[in-house]
Amino acid sequence: MNAPNAGAPALWPAPLAPSPVDAVLSVPGSKSLTNRYLVLAALTEGRSRLRAPLHSRDSELMVSALRALGATVTEAEGTGAFGPDLLIDPPQAAASADPRHVDCGLAGTVMRFVPPLAALLRGSTSFDGDPHARTRPMSAIIDALRTLGVGIDDGGTGSLPFTVSGSGQVAGGKLEIDAGASSQFVSALLLAAPRFEQGLHLIHTGSVLPSPDHIAMTVSVLRSVGVEVDDSVPFQWRVAPGPVAAFDVTIEPDLSNAGPFLGAALVTGGTVRVTGWPEKTDQVGDKWRSILPALGASVSLSDGTLTVTGTGTIHGAELADTSELAPTVAALLALADSPSVLTGIAHLRGHETDRLAALVTEINRLGGDAEETADGLLIRPAALHGGTWETYADHRMATAGALIGLAVPDVVVRDIGTTAKTLPEFPELWQQLTDSAVS
Repeated sequence: MNAPNAGAPALWPAPLAPSPVDAVLSVPGSKSLTNRYLVLAALTEGRSRLRAPLHSRDSELMVSALRALGATVTEAEGTGAFGPDLLIDPPQAAASADPRHVDCGLAGTVMRFVPPLAALLRGSTSFDGDPHARTRPMSAIIDALRTLGVGIDDGGTGSLPFTVSGSGQVAGGKLEIDAGASSQFVSALLLAAPRFEQGLHLIHTGSVLPSPDHIAMTVSVLRSVGVEVDDSVPFQWRVAPGPVAAFDVTIEPDLSNAGPFLGAALVTGGTVRVTGWPEKTDQVGDKWRSILPALGASVSLSDGTLTVTGTGTIHGAELADTSELAPTVAALLALADSPSVLTGIAHLRGHETDRLAALVTEINRLGGDAEETADGLLIRPAALHGGTWETYADHRMATAGALIGLAVPDVVVRDIGTTAKTLPEFPELWQQLTDSAVS
């Protein structure tokens, strides 16, 4: 796999906006939707097609994982602006049982969604990833598969690396887990559940369930391909067993990745329009339509274009459950005129990096005033200055630094290339955005 953004500078001077931006742009496909549909395509009874999928490190890692399991994934000419369509043929039932290996990189969807697929195949599949991947929470999925009778050797660590020994089938049935560390544990099991012999009755036993929007997306994706899911009881999901029909689906743009561009309108007092915005969606990024007005922007959606206009002044706010949007929100609040509180995001400590600690460290490094709480952040107004913004191999830390750099001179982002995880085109799109600011 070619490394996206391989030519990106180690130290990237964040462009300063000399005046309000005025831009129209589109963003590549949703990573969350692309990887969920890729997993489902590997469980179908025929060839599926993903139109306008994301092409990034995370999606390439998922494609490579499916190929390692015996699926065939080929590119086909499509109409998407950011790369070809994908055709997926699932692994054959009589596929080789020779040992397989999956490189998870730093992709939570790969390290959590793929082990249940491997459990449905005969033979062993080893999993490992980037150094920080070994610190990400994994015990819930490892313990869940063990409870379902799947052999797993993790050396007693409850984390990567580990090996799944599949028998070619999983009984399924009733299963209790605590998914408090990541909603992806629920999604991982739900996606594979149609192929379990008894389906799955999954119960979350913890008091807190982070990122429920992502679970709702998983349920919606399953239903879109004809899988019967009952989520009428809170913290419980019943997935009926049965075949998964092949499908042809167009992937929505990644609304979370649109956030830094929309935020630029607030930072500069300009206007940004993102095309292809769905009228109805399960993506958590649709929350920008409520978050940005709370910070002082005007927001409208018309004919598939989301338009955000800022005044040049950002207001502080109290916001809950901003999930993966939190790094972008925190960057905006570091530039706000009043104090802010973010709550309900304790689980971000287990993401690509400890995002709460990273955000506090980097905001304060530039002269800001931020601190961690038990489940979020406090951010107070302070005069920021230039400096090096560290990214910790985290794509959302990189884009947060770029956003602050629009308003603060001499901000340098280390490893802007880490944006290739979900948005390889970020440096080019960001330059297009800043070029729209006419001095």
